[in-house]
Amino acid sequence: MNKPRIQLGLGLIGIGKPWGHVPRPVPSDAEARALLTGAVELDIRYFDTAPSYGDGVSEARLGAFLRSLTPAERDRLTIATKMGEHWDATRGEPFADHSYDALRRSLDASLGRLGRIDILQLHKATPAALASDDVARSWEHARSLGVERLGPSVSDLQSARIALDDGRYSVMQLPFSQANPTFAPVLDQARESGMWIAVNRPFAMGSMVHSGVDKAAAFRFILARGFAGVVLTGTTSLDHLRENVAAFGA
Repeated sequence: MNKPRIQLGLGLIGIGKPWGHVPRPVPSDAEARALLTGAVELDIRYFDTAPSYGDGVSEARLGAFLRSLTPAERDRLTIATKMGEHWDATRGEPFADHSYDALRRSLDASLGRLGRIDILQLHKATPAALASDDVARSWEHARSLGVERLGPSVSDLQSARIALDDGRYSVMQLPFSQANPTFAPVLDQARESGMWIAVNRPFAMGSMVHSGVDKAAAFRFILARGFAGVVLTGTTSLDHLRENVAAFGA
C-alpha cells in the first residue's frame, strides 16, 4: 500500500509581521514577491496565511501574487487561511474573537484579498469555540462561498480530539516537532481516520535550528508518523527555503 503523501508548504506569517525564535524584520513588497516566486519555482504548492498576520498584510501580499498568475498556475496551488484571530491596529497585536459577526467579516475580507480560499481553518480554536453556534454558522457561511475544506488550527489536545470526532472537518493544523511531540497520538489517529493534517512549527519556531538540530533529521521525525498532509516551513529567506526543500527531500 502506498504511504500517504506529505508535502512541504510555506507558512506566510513572516511576510506580515515579525515572527520566530529570533524575529526577522518584515520583508518589503519586492522581497515578499521574490520569496513567493521562488517558492513556486522550488515546487512549493501549499501556502498558509491568516488575516491576523499583520492586519491582512500577509493575505494582501499573497493575493497580489496570485493575481499575477495564469488561471492554470493558480489552480496548481492550495491556499489556506484562517478566521478567528483578528488584528488590533491600535495595540499592534492580534486578539481572538469567535463571534459570528467577527468571523463572517473576517472571512469576507480574506476572500476579497485572496480571490479564492481552498482551505479555511478556525484560528485559536478552543473546545468552547468548536462547540459554539457562532462557529457552526460561520462554517455554513464559508460553504456558501464555495469553501469546502474546513477545520481548526489547534494548540491543545482536547480541541484536536474534538475535531477528529467531528464529521464537518477534513483538515486540521497543529504543532509537532522533536521538541514538541505532544500531538503524536493525534497524528496517528488522523492517519487512521484519513484526516488531512498541516503540521506547523517543525523547528519549534526556529529554536531547534539555532540549537544545532539537523533539519533533515527534524523532518524525518515528522514524516515518520505517516499522515497525509503538509509540513509548513515559516521562513522569509529564499536561501533558507532552498535549504529546507533540500532537507525535506533528504
